[in-house]
Amino acid sequence: MKRFLTSALAGGLLASAMTSAFSSETGVHWSYAGKADPTHWADGVPENAVCRSGQRQSPIALSEASAERVASKDFTIHYEAGRVALLNNGHTIQANVSDANDTVVFKGETYKLDQFHFHTPSEHTLDGKSYPMELHLVNKSSSDQITVVGIFIQEGEENPALEPVFADLPATQATAGRQAQVDIAALLPNDKKALVYSGSLTTPPCSESVNWIVLEQPIAMSRQQITAFKAIFHDNHRPLQKLNGRQISEE
Repeated sequence: MKRFLTSALAGGLLASAMTSAFSSETGVHWSYAGKADPTHWADGVPENAVCRSGQRQSPIALSEASAERVASKDFTIHYEAGRVALLNNGHTIQANVSDANDTVVFKGETYKLDQFHFHTPSEHTLDGKSYPMELHLVNKSSSDQITVVGIFIQEGEENPALEPVFADLPATQATAGRQAQVDIAALLPNDKKALVYSGSLTTPPCSESVNWIVLEQPIAMSRQQITAFKAIFHDNHRPLQKLNGRQISEE
């Protein structure tokens, strides 16, 4: 484990630069700190206006107690082991997925896993608790609709399923990166009970109509693995957004 930790710490000096970059979707400069932080994402940028004006923004504070219980799940998750392309996109470590067999079926529609990435600390909270990290698995339908599976990450034992990713984290921003073999199914917790709601992307342009499936049971990563990520991105989370009367279901 020392190998990836040393590599990440060496890139730690670049942390401020890595959290201030250009959006791949809008081409507009945005960041998590300073004059381009989340409170300024919409400043003078029409394509990011919904970051401020939207009524169904993410992340939100989730509460198991106040969620509506649903008898049957509206979703199924089917992920497999496969190769991913790892890169540092200037805002997070992202793993691009090309296997068409990695899917989520939500309310009868199939979404293909496009990529997964990480935030620290967690963007959502659960019953008032924030976690050291959060994993987002971004799935897209043939009509470009999005369903995101969110997984809380707590400190614990080393996560062997993520070792191929964290063995050598890319410390500098690039449009392409190394290949890795990852068992994506092994990233999921045993208990698939989830809180489901309608929200948005948590980065510009903050597009809404995103289906969120946030699993309640966290997975674990070692302190070394978490520290390796924080050495590159010490804080890349968007603050909590208003619920605005949205319904949250527990499935």
